[in-house]
Amino acid sequence: MRMRSRSRSRPRRGKHAATRRVRKAPTNLSLRIDLVQRAKALDLNLSDVVESALEQAIIAAEQARWLAENQEAIDYYNAFVEKHGVFGEEFRDF
Repeated sequence: MRMRSRSRSRPRRGKHAATRRVRKAPTNLSLRIDLVQRAKALDLNLSDVVESALEQAIIAAEQARWLAENQEAIDYYNAFVEKHGVFGEEFRDF
């Protein structure tokens, strides 16, 4: 009797497993020719590079937006701490 490998039925695990399951949208981009040529000469995957850079830009923009939206509360908290100190401050050893 021949046994089948169970690896086909198992979900993929590892560093890139989640990336493989994510749906991707084909997108047209306009990039500088010199950069595309240099990337190809270095065997860089343009989709991966652009996706990574886009993800970093989105994270930075989301952080900036959150900070702007919450600046009033942050300023209030900082003023409160400056005036009253941090709760339990008298019990700190550092």
